[in-house]
Amino acid sequence: MQEVSLALMLVLCLVALLLGAGIAGWICYHKGTRAGVEQRKQQAEAAIGSAEKEASRILEDAKKDAASRKKNALVEAKDEIYKLRSDAEKEIKDRRSEIGRQERRVQQKEESLDKKTDNLERKEENLKRKLCNAEERLAEVESVKDQQMHELERISGLTQDQAKEYILSMLENDLVHDKAVKISLYEQQLKDECEEKARSYISLAIAKCAADQVSESAVSVVALPNDEMKGRIIGREGRNIRTLEILTGVDIIIDDTPEVITLSCFDHVRREVARIALEKLIADGRIHPTKIEEMVEKARHEVEHRIRQEGERAVLETNVHGLNNELIKLLGRLYYRTSYRQNVLAHSIEVSKLCGVLASELGIDANLARRAGLLHDIGKALTAEIEGSHVQIGVDVCRKYDENQEVIHAIEAHHNDVEPRTAIACIVQAADAISAARPAARSENENYENYIKRLQKLEDICTSYDGIEKCYALQAGREIRVMVVPEVINDEKMVLVARQIAKQIESEMEYPGQIKINLIRESRVVDYAK
Repeated sequence: MQEVSLALMLVLCLVALLLGAGIAGWICYHKGTRAGVEQRKQQAEAAIGSAEKEASRILEDAKKDAASRKKNALVEAKDEIYKLRSDAEKEIKDRRSEIGRQERRVQQKEESLDKKTDNLERKEENLKRKLCNAEERLAEVESVKDQQMHELERISGLTQDQAKEYILSMLENDLVHDKAVKISLYEQQLKDECEEKARSYISLAIAKCAADQVSESAVSVVALPNDEMKGRIIGREGRNIRTLEILTGVDIIIDDTPEVITLSCFDHVRREVARIALEKLIADGRIHPTKIEEMVEKARHEVEHRIRQEGERAVLETNVHGLNNELIKLLGRLYYRTSYRQNVLAHSIEVSKLCGVLASELGIDANLARRAGLLHDIGKALTAEIEGSHVQIGVDVCRKYDENQEVIHAIEAHHNDVEPRTAIACIVQAADAISAARPAARSENENYENYIKRLQKLEDICTSYDGIEKCYALQAGREIRVMVVPEVINDEKMVLVARQIAKQIESEMEYPGQIKINLIRESRVVDYAK
């Protein structure tokens, strides 16, 4: 920078000289006279001299300024070099310190690892020595144990197995207490976890189910306008009544009851055909064999149409789709079928709805559950025509029409003919029991003798256990009260006895609903003051 400034000043001086010379020449040119020229020449020389002096002065000043600037620049450069050198030395010193610290740290870790390795080696050697000593001592202990066992067997006169049996027999009463406590804990846990949910599901299912119940008997009664109609129905030499009985397969009872004829038959469909045909004959007034045949045929068509309608109504009401037409007809036949005085079609619809609600609450396929519930008693429509249980008939019919395998299994398992393997089968079992156990849903129609036998069977099961003093069946066999001998059965053993009685009743008897078993243990002390 200083050399550039000096060169610039020299250029300026030369420019000034040239300008001065030019000005002097221009003055001489315009004066035109010699004197003037001389004068101008002198003036020009004077101007040039002053210009040279000024240029010399400027040049000296520039040299001085350049030297000063050069000196300052050298000082600044030396200061900068010194600063950079100091920073570099400091950084090098810091890095050397850091490297030294890292080396010391690595050295300490190596020393620590060496110490740990030495300790582990010493511990391993100690463990080996202890293991050898332990094996030797174990062998000594086993030898001493065998000697003691032989000595104990000699002193007690019992072998080891005999002693174990004796000890187990002595501890049996204590184990009874432990088992009773565990059973009580498990039962309470199951009740706490399951009873609330089960009650909620079942209550919700029952609340959502609103199916009308139709109860019919094995007898239908036809009202007559007057008693003279009885003679017309009987006909000459009984030909009309015989024709009607032959065509319908129904027994017609005509007795002294005024203005009433009774139709008796266990087949509800045939009884319904006979009732409709007889009502049509009475309304028409013309009663003879030909007319009877005509009216019976019309009544049969009408009943078949009603069967179809009832089957379709059941399918629509339960929202079950895709059933075979023959299965729909069989469902319609259940409208004329009763079981324990409960209409089977109404029962099937109720079970189907209950299954749907229970399956929805449990997160299972509700459509499949409703289908299984609707078809679970389908075999009862053919029990009068085909031999076998309604369960097997229903299974065969559903297989014939390619029904779903889960539905077939639910039908097969709803009376425990086979062990239920699916959740749908268990739901159908529960819904069937709920529908059947509802108060007034069905009447078992069992005679007094069978009723007494069932109660006696319950009491016999309870009294077959040791320590049972008395037993009473209450509430039509829905509850049993058992009096135990307090000296024989303690409080803990009562839990086991109650459990055993319940299991035996479940395995040996069939009953609706559930049976409550109450065990009562009472100790009395009597004394007299004289």
